[in-house]
Amino acid sequence: MHSCEKCMKIGGALLLIAGVLFLLQDLKVWSFWNLSWFTVLFLIIGTGHLASSGCKDCQAMKKK
Repeated sequence: MHSCEKCMKIGGALLLIAGVLFLLQDLKVWSFWNLSWFTVLFLIIGTGHLASSGCKDCQAMKKK
């Protein structure tokens, strides 16, 4: 996947947030959902692909 720096930072931030939330759930600090980790991962990846398909910087990188 070819993404611009902005999209890579946003994707990394989403993964970090999901990781921290799952860590809090594993430590029994905060139980807020009943989703598996791979479901959340697929949602994040799908959101990233949709976002990069509309990003002008990502589209410019793919044309090079």
